[in-house]
Amino acid sequence: MAASFSGLLKSWTPRVFLVRWSRYNPYYLVPEVRKEVLNKDRKEQSDEENKQLELMANSPIKAATSDISSSVFNDPTLSKFINMMMKNGDKALSREIFTQTMECIKKSQVEKYHKAPNEKKESIECNPYAIFHQALENCKPVVGLESIRKGGKNYQVPVPLMDKRRRFLAMKWIIMECRENKHRRTKMCEKLSQELLAAYEKEGKVIKKKNEFHKMAEANRAYAHYRWW
Repeated sequence: MAASFSGLLKSWTPRVFLVRWSRYNPYYLVPEVRKEVLNKDRKEQSDEENKQLELMANSPIKAATSDISSSVFNDPTLSKFINMMMKNGDKALSREIFTQTMECIKKSQVEKYHKAPNEKKESIECNPYAIFHQALENCKPVVGLESIRKGGKNYQVPVPLMDKRRRFLAMKWIIMECRENKHRRTKMCEKLSQELLAAYEKEGKVIKKKNEFHKMAEANRAYAHYRWW
């Protein structure tokens, strides 16, 4: 009986593991959408890059997904921020709010530029996208707390954060701070522009929250050795 059962199992088991979840065969290549790679001179490329381009020229390639773009205006960080700001799947509204936020930042910085004396005009940044990226970088925490159980007790252990986690916390704090501001006559785009400009100058409630986050990790530094236990 055991022998017959093992024989049935041998004939049935490969069918479980040979299921292909992709619509493409394994020999299909991933598309290359980076323009700096495609427009690079063939003489400046290495032998491996030339072989890869020749292989892509003579091999079937998968269709690019909807989130991949070769446009110079494509920015994964902006797309992530718009998606986190979205409510009830209304991405058009979220994108419109972000566009209005960039316009508010541009207007305020241009006014500041024209009012400033000539020797200070060079230090004023008028690009709203550069301000957004710098503000997001200023809001990113470096260390966080992780709950680790040791000897029947839970300890808050300070640990360094991954890049994705740092970006997520910075975006979450900025968005939540704007939503918690219940001033009725202030639009969401105006709140967001004020928070981003304050974070760009390393000021505001989000920067204060990041510093408090670091202070909590500093207060629990005595439990840092539990990280490797």
